[in-house]
Amino acid sequence: MFLYQCFTDVEHVCDVKEQCILPCTFEVGDEVVIHWILLGNIQVHLYHNTDQFRLQDQRFSGRTSLFKDQIAKGNASLQLTGVTLQDEGRYKCYTSTIRKNKESFINLKVEAPVRKVNIQLAGNNITCSSEGIYPEPKLTWSTTPPSNMNPDNTPTVQQNEMQLYSISNSLVLSDSDADVVYSCTVSTSTNRRIATLSKTTSSSGSSSETKLTCGTSKTPQMDLIWRFNHSQTIVDWKRTSSSYTVSEGWRQQVKDVSDSGDITLKNVSSDQEGIYTCELSDAEVTSSTILKLKEGKIKSKLVKSL
Repeated sequence: MFLYQCFTDVEHVCDVKEQCILPCTFEVGDEVVIHWILLGNIQVHLYHNTDQFRLQDQRFSGRTSLFKDQIAKGNASLQLTGVTLQDEGRYKCYTSTIRKNKESFINLKVEAPVRKVNIQLAGNNITCSSEGIYPEPKLTWSTTPPSNMNPDNTPTVQQNEMQLYSISNSLVLSDSDADVVYSCTVSTSTNRRIATLSKTTSSSGSSSETKLTCGTSKTPQMDLIWRFNHSQTIVDWKRTSSSYTVSEGWRQQVKDVSDSGDITLKNVSSDQEGIYTCELSDAEVTSSTILKLKEGKIKSKLVKSL
């Protein structure tokens, strides 16, 4: 007796540039055929005794595979690599054996969540930005306590050739708002990330030796990176490693790195004047402290990204 089955659609979400598995199962039998099709009769993947790539649409070339060792157990799931926004759509998984045919449908939605919000400080200007996002994001500012803010303009939103969005906006800080905490939120319909900046100041150190302190203490579950002028890496300490690495160009200046993430610089000269950033991050939160070193003094500004 030959049976035919058809099931309701399954919703599935995958992230841009990541690997994605579209699930599909069938009742085990002989003469297995597995055929994946995207709405519009776009040939995604065909299997009959072996992969049949000659009919595959070019856009999926080299990006699809089945779990061959699982086919005999009724697994017809498709692995799709390098996911793009163009991969969105309704997929049909058609399976056939000598006993039964089956059709199942998957609605694939592709997203690019907000992964990180960046804050750059230049003079009295804070710039908040994020990139590689889909769907189109929003950027909003707030303060604690509430205050009058002066964004330079409406957020700038751009879309690249992959249809991913970037967004940025700037604020002018007021010298009178020393105790104000500025928050920048970048959000989509599916997620959001927040970065905050507080204008706290402190001083420490001398011309020969200076201690730079993170606003948050490091834990074993955190990565640590110290940067100079937003680009040069000074110290890199991964959570998977029991020790830190000092970049070659800074080995003469870094005297010590504490377990909490603070670093002590020695032989400090005008060459070391500039912006220092301490970034501590775990799987969910990134906390940064921005410090300006000049004439043996440190001015610190705490930044925290969620």
